[in-house]
This record gives sequence, C-alpha cells and structure tokens, in this order.
Amino acid sequence: MSTELRPTRANPYVIHFEPVLKKLSDEDFFEFCQANREWRIERTSDGDVIIMPPTGGETGKLNFDLALAFGAWAKADGNGVSFDSSTGFILPNGAERSPDLAWVRLSRWNALSEAQRKTFPPLCPDFVVELRSPSDSLRDLKDKMDEYIQNGAQLGWLIDAIEKKIYVYRPQAEVECLDNPTTLSGEPLLKGFTLDVQELWK
Repeated sequence: MSTELRPTRANPYVIHFEPVLKKLSDEDFFEFCQANREWRIERTSDGDVIIMPPTGGETGKLNFDLALAFGAWAKADGNGVSFDSSTGFILPNGAERSPDLAWVRLSRWNALSEAQRKTFPPLCPDFVVELRSPSDSLRDLKDKMDEYIQNGAQLGWLIDAIEKKIYVYRPQAEVECLDNPTTLSGEPLLKGFTLDVQELWK
C-alpha cells in the first residue's frame, strides 16, 4: 500500500454501507475488528466504519502514563472497572467507540452478562478520555466527546497536549477549557482522583 493511500487519524478511511449493503450487526462488527487488529476501528451511529492507524510514539507514551496514574487510583478505589484504548463500547445510539481511557462503575459492569463482557460492552462508560495526537482533528474529537456525554457519560476529558489544554465535559454543563492547568480533579465522580497534569506533559 502506498503512503498516499494510508489512513491517518485526521483523514481515516470511512466505509459507507448503506444503501448498497446492510449495516454490520454488533456481532459481525466485532468479528470484523478481530480480523483486522492492526487497525483502530470505530463505527458511527449511522453504521459507517472508520479505520484509523495506530497512534504514534508520543501519544502512546502519553496514554501509557495516563493509564498508570489513573490505574493506581482505580485499583485502590475499587468502585469501577478501567479500560485501555483497545476496548470498544457499543453506545446507546448504536455507535462503537474506543476511548483512549475509560472507566465504568462496578454496578453497571456487573449488570452485563458474561457474553456482553467478552465482546464490545453495550454501554457508554461513565468516564472517558480522548488524547489529541498531532494528526487528530480537534473538531472531530470535540464531536466525539459530545457524543459520549449525550449517550450517558458523566465526565469526559479531552486532553490536548499540543496546545496544553484540557476540555472538561459534563452533562448539562458548558464545556470547560483549562489552559495548561497544574492538576485536574475527577470529583465528584472519581472521588479522590487528581491528575498531575504537569507530570503528564513531561
């Protein structure tokens, strides 16, 4: 495949199924993703399949550092289940999304069947994080964050390491833009969790 034909996070492949083909069922979409693990794949609420390449090194490092910091809190807290960027979730609107980091309250996770846990969990996480990489469209990420909130997320962070800004999303509230903050609190949803943002930028 030539470089020109490769998808980027800013210009991913988008495969439209209708009106020629039927939308993939949740089961078929899961199998499609399993057969194409080298790509990061999502699905819109209209059934369009979005294919993106893996993230670059800087974004991968940022994601790992964030997961370490959050994971330590989540393990000590014990009230939820954490997920990395390889996990897909089927949102109530039918879209399948894979946040860079997600957390689901334990009661909601335990309410799922064993079969639902083994595929893409049919729920919107309570807490989601998206990291902006150099090739990401900020507008597309903001749209994705809006979608999470509209589908039930209680807290969302869009972390823009390029501009050193963090956008905080909550239901029925204006988006809060923090310009190079020192720390970021997850209260009241994530009780006791405070992210050291300046450590994350290093």
